[in-house]
This record gives sequence, structure tokens and C-alpha cells, in this order.
Amino acid sequence: MIARLTAYALACTILSAAATAGELAPGNAHSVHLDGFDGVVYYSVEQDGYRVVATLASGAGESPIRVISTLGPDQRIVISVPRAGDQPSVDFEILRNGEALFVNEPVSSPTPKLAD
Repeated sequence: MIARLTAYALACTILSAAATAGELAPGNAHSVHLDGFDGVVYYSVEQDGYRVVATLASGAGESPIRVISTLGPDQRIVISVPRAGDQPSVDFEILRNGEALFVNEPVSSPTPKLAD
């Protein structure tokens, strides 16, 4: 019973951290919902910088993809999901600003105009 309550408390802590947009604390997860993909982002503080892990899948039965990168101060990662040719991609950014890490909500990027 104690183990079940401990697991429940841990799950609530992770889910409450995941529901918060903006700054992310080390070891906490942030949920990401892109066009057709769901996943989580978390990071740990390492000797070389912040080790950021983003895992995304297009459904429960699908194989996930994982992006891992180590960010130094003022570095960023942009993960992009392309869509149909006439629609903009959906992008989200993970930014290290000094000692803080931010996960920006996904946005549609402008569709580039092709030369005539």
C-alpha cells in the first residue's frame, strides 16, 4: 500500500510539472503536443551542459523517436513537424537562457514562398 501511494505521489508530481509551460526544472517532465505527435521533454545537469531529452511518438502503438542534445548557455533546439506542402510546419523550441531551460509551446512557422 505504501509503495502504491508513493508511486501515485510521484506520478502527480511529474504530471503537475508537465502541465506547466515555460521554465523547466532539472528532472521534471514537460508534455509536448505537436500536430500528430505527443511526448515529453526533460533535462539533467551534466558536466558539459544541460542534457536535454525529447521523446515523441505518433500514437500509443507507434515507435517513438528520441532527440538528445547537450545545451550550453544561450543555445537552443528546434524540433519541427512538417505538414502538407501548403501548410506551415509545427515547431517547438527548447532554449537554455543562462541557468534556466525553457520549453516554448508549439507554433506554426510561416510557409516559405517559392520563387516563380
